[in-house]
Amino acid sequence: MIFRSRFPDVDIPEVGLEQFVLENAQRFGDRPALINGPSGRTVTYAALVQLIHGLARGLAERGFRKGDVFAVYSPNLPEYAAVLHAVAMLGGITTTVNPLYTVHELAEQLADAGASYLITVPPLLPKALEASRESRIKDLFVFGEAPGATSFASLLTNTGDLPSVSIAPKTDVVVMPYSSGTTGLPKGVMLTHYNLVANICQTEAVFPSEHERVIAVLPFYHIYGLTVLLNIALHRGDTIVTMPRFDLEQFLALMQQHAITRAYLVPPIVLALAKHPLVSKYDLGSLLSINSGAAPLGATLEQACADRLNCFVAQGYGLTETSPVVSTTPIDPAQRRAGSAGLLIPNTECKVVDPASGAELEPGQQGEIWVRGPQVMKGYLNQPEATVAMLGADGWLHTGDIGLVDEDGYLFVVDRLKELIKYKGFQVAPAELEALLLKHPAVADAAVIPSPDAEAGEVPKAFVVLKATATPDELMEFVNGRVAPFKKIRSLDVVGEIPRSPAGKILRRTLIERERSVSAPS
Repeated sequence: MIFRSRFPDVDIPEVGLEQFVLENAQRFGDRPALINGPSGRTVTYAALVQLIHGLARGLAERGFRKGDVFAVYSPNLPEYAAVLHAVAMLGGITTTVNPLYTVHELAEQLADAGASYLITVPPLLPKALEASRESRIKDLFVFGEAPGATSFASLLTNTGDLPSVSIAPKTDVVVMPYSSGTTGLPKGVMLTHYNLVANICQTEAVFPSEHERVIAVLPFYHIYGLTVLLNIALHRGDTIVTMPRFDLEQFLALMQQHAITRAYLVPPIVLALAKHPLVSKYDLGSLLSINSGAAPLGATLEQACADRLNCFVAQGYGLTETSPVVSTTPIDPAQRRAGSAGLLIPNTECKVVDPASGAELEPGQQGEIWVRGPQVMKGYLNQPEATVAMLGADGWLHTGDIGLVDEDGYLFVVDRLKELIKYKGFQVAPAELEALLLKHPAVADAAVIPSPDAEAGEVPKAFVVLKATATPDELMEFVNGRVAPFKKIRSLDVVGEIPRSPAGKILRRTLIERERSVSAPS
């Protein structure tokens, strides 16, 4: 059975991303578009357009051309938007990089993406310099000033004509975040101008609003932050208050100071708002709604946060591969279904499929969620086999998530068929950690699984078979020194054997079920 959105389809213009997102920017004029939360520095809509145009001219003068890849290795800053849209205007591709990445992780993404330009912030410049030497970076820039890189300000050129570039919205890739898909190592997700414009139109149809004040604590390098917090907010004329990283006290202070009306969050932050005593010290009375995404939010926690803050709390569902929004909940108590991921957004179809037989299931039956719509990615960069495994020829994206659609059309996501670990909404690929463990001379075999955690949702736990003497702490230190903090292995057991299928595939589900039975209350 194919489930279709309850909302009417919307028209999706075939235009470039920058042209669409900023189509009303001149009308918004002196309205604040982005505010740097810690410093208070404000960029108006008119100033943002000038920044984008100045940067586009400057990059074109330095030889940036259509199809070139520009990497952004930075926490949230107002200028992030300028880079994204200047690159889009020139027909380039922005690959967004987690600022927590190590030199090795950054170098791998730069090389895989084929990036030739990179911008970062001064504290991250040493890592960026080292990684750029291992890749094809020919120009390295920095927000602010720092020796060893060209300053962002010096790139701006405010004279001369704007470059004119022909954009094919349905085929030209505009952003390339990285995702592990259903399994394996991170892969470049090719999202076109049309994918992102479609997802903006689809989501705005469910959230019609006037000028909102939005807190941007979720990172722009993540597709949730890039589409929902940045592009949708800019298209609607919202004011976005940026934070470089999550700090609960600063987060609450900025919410109060700027009278934030809408917050897009992840479950660990919702948990803090529901439970942490610090919250009661701040006036969050302007907050009208919270939308949670990136990982499932339990119905009890959802209600506890809503009760404490006296605001609307609900959740949505999406993937990097769907630009990201698939479903969400309108800000209407009558349409909220506790614990659900909401309703399919316009122009979106869904099937629930039995993973074993491939049979399409009926309402209320659990299976793998398949999605089809204009927001579905073009494919994975240079990964035709992974693309075919994830995206069928008929346009159905196999999400790897287990869920159901009820009789009223509400989507519930209950488990994962895919092997990813979700740490505070961040993706952690077990295969990446297993590969690092196997580099240790004492490790003969290894497997990594998600282990439940009250604060993070899930944390990586490893099982290893030894061929020489080594302690769990030694092995964890070996891996954790090579990965970003959210990927760190938090516990490790030495075992006699890793369960595998006859074909040699790790039976991760066996380990997960064994772990759950051990940790379950007696």
